[in-house]
Amino acid sequence: MSIMKLRLLIVAVSSFCFCDSEVFFNSRHDDVPEWQLPHSNPHERRHWALIAAGSNGWINYRHQANACHAYQIMKRNGIPEENIVLMMYDDIAYNELNPTPGVIINHPNGPNVYEGVKIDYKRHDVTPENFLAVLSGDETLAKNGNKVIQSGPNDHIFVTFTDHGGPGFIAFPNERHLFANDLISTLKKMHREKKFKQMVLYIEACESGSMFENLLPKDINIYATTAANASESSWACYVDEQRNTCLGDAYSVNWMEDSDKEALDKESLQKQFLIVRKETKYSHVQEYGDKSISREMLSEFQAGPEYRPSPPIVLPKVPCGVVPADEAPLAILRHRLKTAKDEVSKQQLMREIDELLELRDRVAKTMQDIVTLATGDDVGQYERVYTKGHRDIDFDCYVPVFNLFHKRCYNVARTYSANKQMGFLVNMCDEKIPSEKIMEAITRVCKE
Repeated sequence: MSIMKLRLLIVAVSSFCFCDSEVFFNSRHDDVPEWQLPHSNPHERRHWALIAAGSNGWINYRHQANACHAYQIMKRNGIPEENIVLMMYDDIAYNELNPTPGVIINHPNGPNVYEGVKIDYKRHDVTPENFLAVLSGDETLAKNGNKVIQSGPNDHIFVTFTDHGGPGFIAFPNERHLFANDLISTLKKMHREKKFKQMVLYIEACESGSMFENLLPKDINIYATTAANASESSWACYVDEQRNTCLGDAYSVNWMEDSDKEALDKESLQKQFLIVRKETKYSHVQEYGDKSISREMLSEFQAGPEYRPSPPIVLPKVPCGVVPADEAPLAILRHRLKTAKDEVSKQQLMREIDELLELRDRVAKTMQDIVTLATGDDVGQYERVYTKGHRDIDFDCYVPVFNLFHKRCYNVARTYSANKQMGFLVNMCDEKIPSEKIMEAITRVCKE
């Protein structure tokens, strides 16, 4: 073979191999979501958002409305859809009680925040296990085609959660709970594994401060704010007459309506914290962790790295009309009673109100009986259990005691008046009453 022919053959084979490999790589990625593809520049900073609503049911409309609103803020300000993970039950938009099917609003006469949302985890997939797995970029979950946060050492992560809560826990649908010690353990592990540069968490729940107080280290590059301190309710707002439910929660509405109208590269996390703390009048908004991060601009967490300000969204100022979050079901029923037009409806609503009040009294009496048995003849100890303020939580004692109460006595996730009673379980553990003794008391008081 001549040298010329050999050269031509080599060129032809090289061209064929190059083109074939290009086709191979393109076809290999055709069906792979963008968030699963290898990052082209590992030194480039990416922004991620995890948004979760931990409740279901029409009575909890506001939580999914909050989550949808947060999604719109992240998307509008440039966080790519593939970098936003949304967890919500998705039983509100087309609920039979929704007078505007397909529409969810977070402000009276506000825009449809449900439009265009892409929900990654819904119904029975909204669990505390999935929440932590998504946040930490669980490989098994990703291999099964589920979206997770595949962040690296240069990335920023923004997390916002909204639902009911109590001392040391936040609630999820299907009778599940995420305890503070499990959340903090995951955050520490992510820091050790260099899965982020900085992280910010906004938590809306009653007693949400207990998720971080004396638990979140100040040296792992995480900053958190909460709707309430460790021992008080957060507050629902915007009771809607047409929908007969609350449209939002005060803390969540305040930070999101602020983000809607401000240029995110001109306002710091600290300034937003101060605004929200001032506007949230009935609970004490808190901050935890590495507070130096609060000097960063909002655009570092609530927008994409290539943020360009969008036109401000300024909604008409409307009185929030707040109610304690754990009292929202009762407040909504009383509101419906005021607007009921016929006697049959009024009588039915009065019965429902009486049932809720009776349930609240039964839950309180159940806890009183448990405390009485667990403390025995120690009157001083009984009084301390009922008079102590917030204290550090002994999770080794508290979690099994909590779970048994939840199983045998009342569904804590659905019996909102039970949330506050959990503080007495914390106090008994703090009194060094053995968990076995508390559990024995629970078993005797709450028969199967």
